Amino acid sequence: MKNIIVFGASGGTGLEVVEQALEAGHQVTVILRNPDLFPIRHEQLRIIRGDVFEPLAYENVFFGKDIVISCLGIHKQAPTTIYSEGVTRIIQAMKKVDITRIICLSASATVVPPNASFITKFIIKHIIRRLFKYSFEDMLKMETILQGSGLDWTVVCPPRLRNGDKTGKYRTSINAYLPGSSSLNRSDLAHYIIHHLEDEATYKSRVEISY
Repeated sequence: MKNIIVFGASGGTGLEVVEQALEAGHQVTVILRNPDLFPIRHEQLRIIRGDVFEPLAYENVFFGKDIVISCLGIHKQAPTTIYSEGVTRIIQAMKKVDITRIICLSASATVVPPNASFITKFIIKHIIRRLFKYSFEDMLKMETILQGSGLDWTVVCPPRLRNGDKTGKYRTSINAYLPGSSSLNRSDLAHYIIHHLEDEATYKSRVEISY
């Protein structure tokens, strides 16, 4: 059993991560701006009111925790610092109590793989990265911050996410391009995260995942 803190728990992937972590027997703490709206209640779940940008509201709950999971994200396409500033505040709180393990969500298309096909490169550069310009730019800043943090970080990079049942069947690639990436159920993304909480092969690594 691990003691886990989850940011972005009210989003689609965050809810799946919390549910599956609880099902696996872990203790879970979530940091939420609107705790009353959170749909999950469990004896192993602790709900804290707070905002990732205001660490004084939550950093005291980091004591005794083992792992931080960030499912932070935004729905609207507008300039944002939720990823980069969010992870900066989280890292600061982690270092105060010597937590070293963090898992963050990014996206597969934030990086143009040099060995991808011409069509894939074109789609990523001229379609996907234009549609998600602001969030992708900030995700890349977040990844750079993690790389210089000295922590045991893992960045998990899925393609297009959708709702659907958990299958437990997907492909992954560590620090390498995963060809044929198309989509992934949020439930399977959460399944991967919960089953690789302490997978040292993914430490200081970028993991691409897809069906």
